[in-house]
Amino acid sequence: MTRRRRALRRGGDEGRGRRAGIDPDALEELLARILEASGEGAAIVVEGERDERSLRELGVEGPIVRAARRPALEVAEDGVMGYEEVVILTDWDRAGDELARRIELHLRGMGARVDTETRERLKRMVRREIKDVESLSGFVERVRSEICPEELP
Repeated sequence: MTRRRRALRRGGDEGRGRRAGIDPDALEELLARILEASGEGAAIVVEGERDERSLRELGVEGPIVRAARRPALEVAEDGVMGYEEVVILTDWDRAGDELARRIELHLRGMGARVDTETRERLKRMVRREIKDVESLSGFVERVRSEICPEELP
């Protein structure tokens, strides 16, 4: 691990304003988990179009199911159709928590393999910085640029 990355992890002043508590390596690990699951055919459940756009900007190419303005049961039914696993990535506010809980309940009742741990880990990691999935791509870009600033000429 580089000295700069260690300083960022500790929240040191080398971090150019980076807030303590965000572990860039852990964030990248979570993103890799999302990309891997998507690449292996998992459906990812998000709330809306902007959430989907954010994940696409991060490189998610697999199926994304939008839950906005739809009953949780209908979303769950879409989530199990032909997918090995369903990753729930709703926002980490009260409405997102409740939606995730209801969709998970329906999915498990249908015998689906459901990943809610990725959402919970992401929520714990970034909730002081951002509140929703749509902000994730911009946040990741900021963290990456602070760790690896553009090379000097």
